[in-house]
Amino acid sequence: MAGHAATAGPPSREALDWPFFEDRHRTLATDLDAFIARGGLGAIDHADADGACKKLVKALGAGGFLKACVPAAYGGASEVIDSRALCLTRETLAYADGLADFAFAMQGLGTGAISLSGSEELKQRILPKVAAGELISAFALTEPEAGSDVAAMATAARRDGDAYVLDGEKIFISNGGIADVYTVFARTGEAPGTRGISAFVVFADTPGFSTAERIETIAPHPLARIRFDNCRIPASQLLGTPGEGFKIAMRTLDIFRPSVAAAALGFARRALDEAVAHARSRKMFGATLADLPTAQSTLGDMATAIDAAALLVARVAWRRDVQKLPITREAAMAKLTATENAQWVIDQAVQMFGGRGVRVGEITEKLYREIRALRIYEGATEVQKLIIGRELMKAAKQGEGT
Repeated sequence: MAGHAATAGPPSREALDWPFFEDRHRTLATDLDAFIARGGLGAIDHADADGACKKLVKALGAGGFLKACVPAAYGGASEVIDSRALCLTRETLAYADGLADFAFAMQGLGTGAISLSGSEELKQRILPKVAAGELISAFALTEPEAGSDVAAMATAARRDGDAYVLDGEKIFISNGGIADVYTVFARTGEAPGTRGISAFVVFADTPGFSTAERIETIAPHPLARIRFDNCRIPASQLLGTPGEGFKIAMRTLDIFRPSVAAAALGFARRALDEAVAHARSRKMFGATLADLPTAQSTLGDMATAIDAAALLVARVAWRRDVQKLPITREAAMAKLTATENAQWVIDQAVQMFGGRGVRVGEITEKLYREIRALRIYEGATEVQKLIIGRELMKAAKQGEGT
């Protein structure tokens, strides 16, 4: 089934007038809108998610939009990765098509740890090609028995001379099976729990690395279970220092978690626009659906839920970019609110469309499938609540000590 990118208009740009954004962000949004309008994403075949993502990465690279995923020194758009640019791009692409958002997001998440902690040689070797759309990247953290509980990680890496040897499995890895380069987290044993985890770069053609299983989900995306069997990599492909992997993973997720919220905003905005258009045209009881107070009330609630989430997303991105402050709590709040609100907004749009809303091929049906995973990946909703509570207790304890 082809995507809807070619016919979708741009999302609302009212938020760009908020003081969180600068002229360069407004220019980015305008340029991306024009790129999509002239067919820059191409025809997106959801029946071939692998092929579609490969084409999308090339198209986004050629359009210059993957520059937001890496620092300027390696072909990027800004000196450091700009959260507001990431969020605006993901919101816009998600509004157009979920696979387009996915293709963009994974280029950043897959190499964020390299940007943060990679050697100069690794950065020069990988990041310019990622920005150009010439390499596809992946982030390999989750395991069959270690999802939210990262401390349960079993994949191990042992030092052997000037190399590390990896053994184990990862599951639900986005871009698994099509990526050229993977950021992999493995237990190296410096300390118990998360303090004994390290991060590595593994290239897909490394002996001992394999795709063990392709995974199908309700919204087609390239996902896989990957395996390491006596997979030997140079010690120079360690990111940061031994035992620093968990911190690197969390720093990477802190950067990109707000953009998950932004993608949810894109899906929600598309659902609202579809619902408004439908309500205005649907004849009912001698008038239109839009004339009914119940429909107007629902649309009002949908719009309010979207703006509430949008403010949290803009705040956390601005806090990181401008204030240079920690965003762990704020990112969790944005991700929690935006994904949960988007799920509700999309559900209301499906309800408003009635039987047509659940018909395969309708945009509301597609959005309903797309949004569900966002409430799970990069930290499930329940985990975000725990993070927020933990940060509140930490702040209260610090306040007592002053």
